[in-house]
Amino acid sequence: MSSDPWGRVDETGTVYVRTADGEQVVGSWQAGSPEEALAYFERKYEGLVVEIGLLEKRVKTTDLSAKDAQVAIDHIREQVDAHHAVGDLDALRTRLDKLVETVDKRREERKQQRAKQSDEARHAKEALVVEAEELAQSDQWRAAGERLRALVDTWKGLPRLDRKSDDELWHRFSHARSAFSKRRKAHFASLDAQREEARKTKERLVSEAEALSNSTDWGPTAARYRELMAEWKAAGRAQREHEDDLWNRFRGAQDVFFAARSSVFAERDAEQSENLKLKEELAEEAEKILPVTDLKAARAAFRSVNERWEAIGHVPRDARPKVEGRMHAVERAIQEAEEAEWRRTNPEARARAEGLTGQLQAAVDKLKGQIEQARTQGNNARADKLERELEGRQALLDQALKGLQEFGG
Repeated sequence: MSSDPWGRVDETGTVYVRTADGEQVVGSWQAGSPEEALAYFERKYEGLVVEIGLLEKRVKTTDLSAKDAQVAIDHIREQVDAHHAVGDLDALRTRLDKLVETVDKRREERKQQRAKQSDEARHAKEALVVEAEELAQSDQWRAAGERLRALVDTWKGLPRLDRKSDDELWHRFSHARSAFSKRRKAHFASLDAQREEARKTKERLVSEAEALSNSTDWGPTAARYRELMAEWKAAGRAQREHEDDLWNRFRGAQDVFFAARSSVFAERDAEQSENLKLKEELAEEAEKILPVTDLKAARAAFRSVNERWEAIGHVPRDARPKVEGRMHAVERAIQEAEEAEWRRTNPEARARAEGLTGQLQAAVDKLKGQIEQARTQGNNARADKLERELEGRQALLDQALKGLQEFGG
């Protein structure tokens, strides 16, 4: 019989292994010596040790799934429990139990990690949905559209949730994108309709502008062009491919009209500048009539100047008040001289003036007598009152005397 610390071979060739539960039969050996039998089953044991060591390393250093690790552990445990090896089988069971604990711990860690990742993915997708729903109401069509496309790419990069949650969130996300696309499509359809309406309006404005381009009715036509321009601005923009062409035609028609008007106005301005020169010379001639010494000669001279003045055409509007003012000043001076002459030679007016002067002189003399009498009587208050009245009558008398002098009296 042969033995070692973990096993023995009896005289029948039966091999045993020692365990905590007592000896267990390993197998029967008939082909050689007992030492060879123990050496064979000890090599079996060493094989299990190596296999467990490799599995421990894989569990610690690779991403071996918990399921695959458990299958491998169960496979080795079956071999250990079969007692087909000689060695410390209990130690192998202990190592396998620890390995199970490690795998369970790894399984729980991965479960928590997946739960955390799933929670993060849920929050991320919910945030994407909220942003997409906000963008669905935006009128910033280009920026919002680009952002929605970026959100789709971000969504695709996130892990899936459970089917129900993922489907619900995707439905909201997809609905927001559809709502935005529908609003954008409606907006641009409306814009296209507005631009088509603007094109029709501008076609009409261009036609009228071109029809007016050869008009010589300068004032009304210029006013109508201003109205057409206001209508053009109010019409909005036509399609890009039409807008520039319509504007060039519209502007070109105006340019033809205003160029022709400018040419005519330039000729008129030159003519009016020459008229102004002539009228300034006549105004200077008229001013030499003053002062009026011979009324008849002055009237004749002014009439001659005025006839030549009327024969001359318009002058520039800004110069008109000044040059006409000079002529009017001469005309007023002659009129005033005529009025003074009439007053001087009018018998009725002279008589009225003499009568008024006489009445005032009598009133003044009377007041002077009354004042002297009041002073003599010591009634100074009455005298002072009468003197104030005298001042007023004296002023009227002085004015009447001045008027009488105009009649040569």
